[in-house]
Amino acid sequence: MKKLILLSGSPCVGKTTVGRHLFEQYENSAYLDGDWCWCVNPFSVTDKRLRNGDKSMSFVLSNYLSSGFEYVFFTSVVLTNSSIRNNILKDITATDYEVIGFTLTCSEETLIKRHDERGDEGDTNFYWLHLPPYSTDYVIDTDGKTISEIAQVIKQYIGSI
Repeated sequence: MKKLILLSGSPCVGKTTVGRHLFEQYENSAYLDGDWCWCVNPFSVTDKRLRNGDKSMSFVLSNYLSSGFEYVFFTSVVLTNSSIRNNILKDITATDYEVIGFTLTCSEETLIKRHDERGDEGDTNFYWLHLPPYSTDYVIDTDGKTISEIAQVIKQYIGSI
């Protein structure tokens, strides 16, 4: 059965980097970074038009899953919001796939360090970091782990399902 692997968590927690790493390790796979569907100017998380980006996410995921990819990796901060996640998933038209969700987390200190290393402007925002994980997600603490180590933990979960 095809697998849709979701990676959620705070900005700067490692979703994109881990998602790309996993995508490169799995044959017959596809990757979608949810940020690609939110690339608008001006950007504001309160802009109601961003929900159209969610529809784009559903559409791309549907196409990947319907195209026969065995593994589809999807990274997005919006997956931390259960309502938005559920709406994205319900609008996927593909069939015969299972969803495996992961929430990546880390300490505030690690998030500050990653934020600074990435060169993001402004103060680090901890809002997303302290949201409760989606109820069925596997939670992975990324503190002190390399990208390869985090990916290995995720691969173990994927392989055991």
